[in-house]
Amino acid sequence: MSSVATAGEKTAGHTLGHEGEDTGLWSWITTVDHKRIAIMYFVTATVFFFIGGIKAMIIRVQLWNPEQSLISPELYNQLFTMHGTTMIFLVAMPMAVAFFNYLVPLQIGARDVAFPRLNALSYWIFLFGGIYLTSSFLFQAAPHAAWTGYATLTSAQYSPGFNTDFWFIGLSILGIASIAGGVNFITTIVNMRAPGMKMMRMPLFTWMTFVTSFLLITAIPIISVALIFLGFDRLFGAVFFDPSMGGDPVLWQHLFWLFGHPEVYILILPAFGVISDVIPTFSRKPLFGYPIVVYAGILIGFIGWGVWSHHMFTVGLGPIADSFFVAATMIIAIPTGVKIFNWIATMWGGSVRFTTAMLFSVGLLAVFTVGGLSGIMHASAPVNLQQHDTYFVVAHFHYVIVGGAMMGLWAGLYYWFPKVSGRFLNETLGKWHFWTTMVGFNLTFFPMHFSGLFGMPRRIYTYSADLNVDIYNQLATIGAFIFAISAVIMVWNIVKSWRSGERAGPNPWDAPHLEWSIPSPPHHYNFPELPTVQSREPLWNDGERESIQAVTMKEVETEPVMPNPSFWPIVLAFSITLSWALVMTGIWWVIALGIIPVFVSTLMWALEPAFPEGSGH
Repeated sequence: MSSVATAGEKTAGHTLGHEGEDTGLWSWITTVDHKRIAIMYFVTATVFFFIGGIKAMIIRVQLWNPEQSLISPELYNQLFTMHGTTMIFLVAMPMAVAFFNYLVPLQIGARDVAFPRLNALSYWIFLFGGIYLTSSFLFQAAPHAAWTGYATLTSAQYSPGFNTDFWFIGLSILGIASIAGGVNFITTIVNMRAPGMKMMRMPLFTWMTFVTSFLLITAIPIISVALIFLGFDRLFGAVFFDPSMGGDPVLWQHLFWLFGHPEVYILILPAFGVISDVIPTFSRKPLFGYPIVVYAGILIGFIGWGVWSHHMFTVGLGPIADSFFVAATMIIAIPTGVKIFNWIATMWGGSVRFTTAMLFSVGLLAVFTVGGLSGIMHASAPVNLQQHDTYFVVAHFHYVIVGGAMMGLWAGLYYWFPKVSGRFLNETLGKWHFWTTMVGFNLTFFPMHFSGLFGMPRRIYTYSADLNVDIYNQLATIGAFIFAISAVIMVWNIVKSWRSGERAGPNPWDAPHLEWSIPSPPHHYNFPELPTVQSREPLWNDGERESIQAVTMKEVETEPVMPNPSFWPIVLAFSITLSWALVMTGIWWVIALGIIPVFVSTLMWALEPAFPEGSGH
């Protein structure tokens, strides 16, 4: 460790500035550098995290006492619909993509992703789609039919106005960004690994990115089809979900959950990848059973396609169908349990350092296990019938998604922040962030198990005093405010440390993977020369570490040729968003006109040289 840290101290001074790299606003708008795009993803997702959190706080205040009327029922419906939609599509998914973007090329020894401009396009579509969706509040027409959008509640008959139009169009826009990103990461991982970087030598985070990307490009098209069906029903008089005209509202549920359950693993697998890199580093030993953890992640991706109808046990599919999904839901717990045992076995006998990143990793194990156990309860159809659409389910999925996905990403934030900024996050503030998160999170969501079992329905504007669930709602509201404080601490820590945090060298944690072999922060070309990899933990093998650092830390006389910056991704993203927004008019020729700027932007993109002229590309 000492030799690596010393090298870091020697280089920290010149790595923080990287003279000659433009840092103006226009350079960020036109950037195709995967690292800058990652930072923009993270900052944007954090802003949406606070927007979604404010909605949750208003919900919790409304539920402080029974039969309160602090806000109207209609506003309440809009708040819980947009809270769920925001947290899933505008926070958890893009925050994971921020980590994909920054780390995957560094971990596999690549200079960039396979399609840099497509990467920028993905970000700008996400940004404009998120702005479009959130702007619905400005028109007093925010979506109000829950994040699941069940038919026929979302039909023009029962949801007149633009509320549901904002929802299905906004999600359609965001789906384009997700599919483009998935294609990009799959291509990058398959084609751009450094010499010697075999698949079974890749870090676990890259592996989970790989599996998640396949889930993205196969699951997102399913909900895209469902949203198009919904749009035709609402705007053009189709009857896909109208039972009076031969349609089937249960078709929506099948399409939505056939996307929705792989979506759970789209959210959680990146967090599993993060802690699979963090735990070995701070346990000072390689990941126990590396191949088993890889196979378990792949297996989760496969089995995740066979459990969707456990969300539909109350629909009446029949005992045969229900039995299949009961069995599949129980089986999918096995690879997840295997991963948990592997992480524990990695820590067992290791020299464990409880940094903030390690604390969040261990915290994930604890709270995700609670969420997993309540999930297995729902595999039992009779139990599911009792708990369906109650606050017990709200508690379950928050333990999985917030306790699992978000705590894993926060572990990654504290682990890789020195690589991104060249500075450490403050560990004292970090531990305050962790403990306020753990206390606030558990105080918010654990009581919901009890209020759900006592019969409190979810998505309810108020509740009767006769339910006797006042104390559980009040505990949840207090916990929500503590949780909000934890988020403020996190942001303060990021801002403070980015400006004046303790400087970090290339490998301050003495971690084993390639991203720690280059300066912190990395140059825009990542690696002066591509390293040759000989093992899974190249920086923990003395001879291999020295040969890699001889390549990755050397000064370059002529910088590698990198792709040109381009403003066409932002123009094309705006054009795509505009063309989808015009669907709200319901007039076919107006919609057709909206495609013109998309066509022009695409043509100009195609004619623009991707690399400097004369570079040989």
